[in-house]
Amino acid sequence: MTALDLPPVPPDVLADLGRASTATLATQLYRRGIRQPFLVGLSPVGTHFDGFVGQARTMRFIPAREDVDPMDDPYRTGNVLQWEAVERLGSGDVLVVDSRDDVTAASAGDMLVTRAMKRGAAAFVTDGAFRDGAALAELGFPVYCRAITATTRPASFHVADLDVPIGCAGVAVYPGDILVGDRDGIIVVPRALAAEIAGPAAEQERLESYLHDRVRAGDALWGTYPPDEQTIASYRAWRSENSVDGTAGAARPSGAANGTEVVR
Repeated sequence: MTALDLPPVPPDVLADLGRASTATLATQLYRRGIRQPFLVGLSPVGTHFDGFVGQARTMRFIPAREDVDPMDDPYRTGNVLQWEAVERLGSGDVLVVDSRDDVTAASAGDMLVTRAMKRGAAAFVTDGAFRDGAALAELGFPVYCRAITATTRPASFHVADLDVPIGCAGVAVYPGDILVGDRDGIIVVPRALAAEIAGPAAEQERLESYLHDRVRAGDALWGTYPPDEQTIASYRAWRSENSVDGTAGAARPSGAANGTEVVR
């Protein structure tokens, strides 16, 4: 098994989501009743990547117990789900680990993360810790965690299940949800809302880039942020005259402009 049995998310949807910041996506989800989808406390390991977008594959830990996870040879006890989780990964998958916010041992280390990268995964995420932090920082592969430790996983954890609903950093993650990461962290987009928010998120990025330029140029917040009708009219005129949208100076798909209000 290499992929979830779910209809694929259209590439243009993933592209628009991947271009949006986690803050923008949080705003779009908040408008739709999702109050807290951000994995608070998780940070990127290293600086050789900007972010990622991909679908969740999940791994759930429970505490290790001495009769099930003996110390003499922990890698030969039959609990091989950790390796199976990595070998199941396909292109664009994100392995998300429910480590119960526990950093007393690692969720994985350099070998497993490197293999995930070679399998085509988009990222490796845990609400616990990773080993080999210096090596992971040089991979150029999106890795996010709460801490770095040298302690091996079997010292604290037993892998209980794969591809089931989990909690990660206090947020529910269902297999197939879309995760988007940037330098600030990671947000969980329910799969059923991915297509709905992708276009509006792209439009919000364009609008806010324009508004940010206005504020940097000295405009007051009143009438600019949030924009009044005159500012919106100026934005639309600017956009009609510019094929490049002002977000980091790169052209993007237009997306669907479902409103231009700003919420922060």
